Amino acid sequence: MPNKFQKNLKFLNFFLTSLCCLLLIAGCAHTPPKQIENICDIFEEKSGWYDAAEDMRDEWGVPIHVPMAMMYQESTFRHNAKPPRDYIFFGLIPWGRVSSAYGFAQAMDGTWADYKRETGNRFADRDRFEDAIDFMGWYISKTHKLNRISKWDAGTQYLNYHEGWSGYRNRTYAKKDWLKRVSYRVDERAKRYAGQLNRCEDDLKKGWFMRLIT
Repeated sequence: MPNKFQKNLKFLNFFLTSLCCLLLIAGCAHTPPKQIENICDIFEEKSGWYDAAEDMRDEWGVPIHVPMAMMYQESTFRHNAKPPRDYIFFGLIPWGRVSSAYGFAQAMDGTWADYKRETGNRFADRDRFEDAIDFMGWYISKTHKLNRISKWDAGTQYLNYHEGWSGYRNRTYAKKDWLKRVSYRVDERAKRYAGQLNRCEDDLKKGWFMRLIT
């Protein structure tokens, strides 16, 4: 009888420990990277993100550093990022959000629905990195097709991303000096990310296990 009790106790301890580990891993998966100024640090910390970014590049022909720089601007890699609230009555009473943007990529409801319909990725979630970066690859690729913007031109791609394809064609950004400054920062960050990735990508391609033993 004591042996059976001890076995049950060991099993319970094992179960609780495993559950705690799973919860800890799930919590870490939804935590933004600690060092977001260096793309190598991001991919080193978030195992699986580089593979997802590589899949995006293979699918859409979009260089990894471009959507990563845009994602930094949009959400600073927070899975549940939302736009600020709108207020009424002299700015005192909160009244919803200024837009339906949500997640890593700050994708709008309608554009996200278009992405899922066109790609067949019906179960995509905006708060899942692999889906968010694939969405950005899709959007950047369509910007290239519709407005003839290079997939490597992060600044102009960001103007399209922010204003929409027709908005860009109508030059809605022209009188928004703040937005042009933001697009310049996105372009500069994309260039920095590109240089950083060039120095560490060979190691990233090895995978986390090979990097651990070499």
